Amino acid sequence: MRKGRWTTGAIAVLMAAGSLAVAVPEASATDAVNATKASTTCPKGWGSLPKSATAGSQEPRPLTGIRTGRHDCYDRMVFDVPGSGSAPLAYHVAYVGVFRQDPSNRVIPVSGGAILEIRVSAPAYDPQTGHPTFPGRAGKVLPGVDLRGYRTFRDARFGSSYEGVSQVGLGVRARLPFRVLRLADRMVVDVAHTW
Repeated sequence: MRKGRWTTGAIAVLMAAGSLAVAVPEASATDAVNATKASTTCPKGWGSLPKSATAGSQEPRPLTGIRTGRHDCYDRMVFDVPGSGSAPLAYHVAYVGVFRQDPSNRVIPVSGGAILEIRVSAPAYDPQTGHPTFPGRAGKVLPGVDLRGYRTFRDARFGSSYEGVSQVGLGVRARLPFRVLRLADRMVVDVAHTW
């Protein structure tokens, strides 16, 4: 008979009727992490070609925030546009060799192995008053966005807000698949960790 070593976390079940003891060793933390990874199924088929969509003739709503999040399969960037509601936002998202500010054509350096240029039909100002609604500054890191610890995202720079369109340069680790989702009051860009 092989002798095993039981941890303090082992569960002993004593059956009073037969005085039978059964010991069951506890699962390790590594086993739990591996089981979670094995059960995660990442979406496929996103591709890395440009993606765009048009919107109706409704006047654009202003951009109020840009935030990011980490997921098991991808990193996410969210553009908050309250009031856009059921009118989907127009956008154009594509990999570019160099990120150029619109309309000046000035090159804005963006770190990473590849650059996604994101254009969303939401100005960073109120179209009626001209007052800023998002504090992005041309060529600067997006305010409030900290990409430390992200698997795919490397850098995020504000380009411009010109003629109702806001522009962002997103530096990523490599030219990876991405998708764009238009939801009520926001637009989402997800970039996969792997192919």
